[in-house]
Amino acid sequence: MKIILADKSGFCFGVKRAVEEAVNTRKKFQKNIYTLGPLIHNNNVVKRLENKGIFSIEEKDIDNLKEGDVVIIRSHGVPEYIYTLLENKKINVVDATCPYVSNIQKKVQKYYKLGYSILIVGDEAHPEVIGINGWCNNAAIISKDGLNLRKLPPKLCIVSQTTEKQSNWQKVLSAVIEQCKEFIAFNTICSATEVRQKSADDISKKVDVMIVLGGKNSSNTTKLYEICRKNCKSTIHVENSGEIPDNIIRSNKIKTIGVTAGASTPDWIIKEAILKMSDDKNLALNEQLSYMDKNDTQIILGEKIKGTVISVNPNEVFLNIGYKSDGILPKSEITRNEEDDLEQLIHEGDELEVKVIRRQNEDGYVVLSKLELERENAYRELRENNGKSTVLQVTVKEAVNGGLVANYKGARVFIPASHVELYHVDDLSQYINKELDVNIIEFKEEKRGTRIVASRREILRTEREKMEEKTWNILQKDTVVEGEVRRLTDFGAFVDVQGVDGLLHVSELSWGRVGKPSDVLKIGDKIKVYILDVDKEKKKLSLSIKKLMEDPWNNVDIKYPVGSVVLGKVVRFANFGAFVELEPGVDALVHISQISHKRIDKPDDVLEIGQEIKAKILEVNKDNQKIALSIKEVDEI
Repeated sequence: MKIILADKSGFCFGVKRAVEEAVNTRKKFQKNIYTLGPLIHNNNVVKRLENKGIFSIEEKDIDNLKEGDVVIIRSHGVPEYIYTLLENKKINVVDATCPYVSNIQKKVQKYYKLGYSILIVGDEAHPEVIGINGWCNNAAIISKDGLNLRKLPPKLCIVSQTTEKQSNWQKVLSAVIEQCKEFIAFNTICSATEVRQKSADDISKKVDVMIVLGGKNSSNTTKLYEICRKNCKSTIHVENSGEIPDNIIRSNKIKTIGVTAGASTPDWIIKEAILKMSDDKNLALNEQLSYMDKNDTQIILGEKIKGTVISVNPNEVFLNIGYKSDGILPKSEITRNEEDDLEQLIHEGDELEVKVIRRQNEDGYVVLSKLELERENAYRELRENNGKSTVLQVTVKEAVNGGLVANYKGARVFIPASHVELYHVDDLSQYINKELDVNIIEFKEEKRGTRIVASRREILRTEREKMEEKTWNILQKDTVVEGEVRRLTDFGAFVDVQGVDGLLHVSELSWGRVGKPSDVLKIGDKIKVYILDVDKEKKKLSLSIKKLMEDPWNNVDIKYPVGSVVLGKVVRFANFGAFVELEPGVDALVHISQISHKRIDKPDDVLEIGQEIKAKILEVNKDNQKIALSIKEVDEI
C-alpha cells in the first residue's frame, strides 16, 4: 500500500509560532499560563499544553484573573476591547495573534474609520471572524457564500477569514460586484491555507482513500475535508491515528492512501498516522520520518535567510537559498538609488542575508529583500538607542501637521515641531529632503504600529552652548555685527548673533517712533546691528539699529531754517499743543495758541492724528532738540 502525504501538511507558521510562544512563556514565568480560548483547534495539543501548565479560559473568566497573571492571545486574535479589558486589570499579555490575522485587523480598523462598511467572508461563529469584527465596532456584514447579501451599503471593504476556501471568496466577490459600485477587496486567505487546499485537492483525485487529520472544531481542517470529499468519496476526518479504522489498514483493495492535515495538526500526530498505516513498521519509521523532515522545510514570510548569488543582471539578483525554488532579489529591494549599478554592487558567489517578502511569484521564485532586512535592523538600532544621547542621521521626507516625518534606513521617524529647532518654526517644509542629526526620545511598539519619536533639541542646545561660549569671548562693545531675527515681542526683537541671543529694544529700532517691532522687522531677517553693551556674566547682549543711522537732529538748523514753511504729519496731542513729525526722529511742537486764529480749547478740536499740515518754522533749538511751528501763520484769513 502506497501512502502519499500532501505538501505542507500540519502546523502553519502562525500556529507553530503561537504554540512556541506559549511554551516559552510558561518557562519564563514559571507559573500557570492562560490562553483566551483554546490556543489552537486541536484537542490533542490542548491536552498536552494543559499538562505543561497552560490552560484555556473564556472571556467571562477574565473577571477571576488577578493582577500579574499571564494571558496569551491565541493565533485567531481577539476584538480590540479585550486588550483594554486586560490592560485595566494589569494582566501580562503575550500577543500570539497570527501576523496574517493582525494584518486583517489593521485593514478593517483603517477602512472602517475611513467610512467604509466591512464585509468579512467567513464563518460568523469562528473566533478569528469574531475577533476581526471587534476592530470595526462589531458592525461587519458576514457572509459564507454571498447568498445572504442583500442591499449592500454604498462603500464596502471586503476581507476574508484566513482559512476560507477560495471558491467561497469568489462567490462573495461575485455577489458584491452585482450590487455594489464602490468597494475595495483584500483576499486575505492565508498562503499556507491556499497551499494546503490545492495540494489536498490534487492528491484526493489520485487515491483510493483520503485521510484528513485535524481537530473536529478546526475550520481549516473541515474545509480540507470538504475539498477532498468532492474528489474522493472514501474521505474520512480523524483527529489522530487511533481514529483511523482498521478495515482501511487491512484492506487488500486499497492500493493508495492520501494524507493531509490541518494547520492545527502537529507533526507527531501525522507521523503516528503514517506509521500506523505503513506495511513495514521499521521501514516506515525510517522512510516516512525522513519524508516528513524533508517536507518540514518551509519558506516563511518574514523569515531571515542567507543565500549565495548565482547570477546578476541590471534589474535583479538570483540566489540559491537551499530551497526547491531559487530566490529573486529585485533592484527595488536592494537599493533606494535608481542610479546604482547592481553588477558593480553585487557579484556572483557573494553570500547575502535577506528577508522573505513573498513565498512565490508568478515565475515560481521566492521574492527577497535587503531593504526590509535593513529596516528591521534599523528598528532594532532605534530601539537600542531610545533615551540615549546617540546621534543618528535621518532624512526628512514630509512636513505634516505638528512636525516632520523622516526616514532612518527605511524606518519612519517623527520629529515634533517643538523639537526641530530651539525656537518656533512657522514653515516646516523648508526641511524636506534635508538630513538632520537627532536623538531618539520615544520608541513604543503597539498593536497599531511602532511609534518612533526623535528630537534635535539636546543636540542643538549642546552646539549652541559651545558656540555661545566662543562668541561671548569675541563680542566687543561699540562694534557692528550681523545677526538674524529669531523672535519678535511687543518690547523688542531677539537677534541671533553667532549663537547668542541679543535684545534689540523697540526704542533702538529707529530714531522715529515704532509702535511694535513687527512693523519694521520679520523673523528670518538678516540685519546689521550695533553692540551697545556686552554683559558676559549675566549673558546679556544689548543691540541697536538706530546707532547705525545718522542722528536726525544733526544739522537740524540747516535742514529746517527759521521762517520756512514745512509739511508735516500730526503724531500726538498734549494739552498745550500738537506734535508734528517732520522726519523720523524729528518732532516739532505747534502750541495750541499757534493752531488757529480762532480760540480753541483742545488741539484735537481742529486736528486729527495722521493729518498732514503745513506750518511755519518759528524757532529751532538744536541743543535742546526743539522746533516750534505755527499753523495759523500760513492759514489764509
